[in-house]
Amino acid sequence: MKTFKLITLQIADNGDFSEYPLIDGLIINKENERRTWLVEAFVEERYLEPFQAMERAGEDLDVQVVISHPANDPAFLSMHVSNIKKIGNKLSILMEGTIKKPRSEYAELLLTDLMEKGFTGGELLQEFKDKMETKPKIPKKVNQ
Repeated sequence: MKTFKLITLQIADNGDFSEYPLIDGLIINKENERRTWLVEAFVEERYLEPFQAMERAGEDLDVQVVISHPANDPAFLSMHVSNIKKIGNKLSILMEGTIKKPRSEYAELLLTDLMEKGFTGGELLQEFKDKMETKPKIPKKVNQ
């Protein structure tokens, strides 16, 4: 198993990603035959209701995370909420799933999104450079 620091956590919600600010978090590659990954996100208690709804639904969620360093490309995963534990006035959210798209595909996804928004030529190049620095959320429709 390999453990990494979780920098950001975003979950698909109605065609876009909602970000859940982290107090702390880990992502673990179990390195097993099913290629399973675990996410433990430590968040504010105010997020209890949406995570409980996700857990009750029991469905796989489209998840986008940044691992280890804010400048890294996002990784895209298919995960489900497997456990919610209240710790004081905070929550520990455990999610399990698999990687959907390698992080190396982020540039292609971003470029496709910018082209769909009508950027061309020098404007496209500048927007692409800017976005590769800031690593914005990419709408769900591009990730499918």
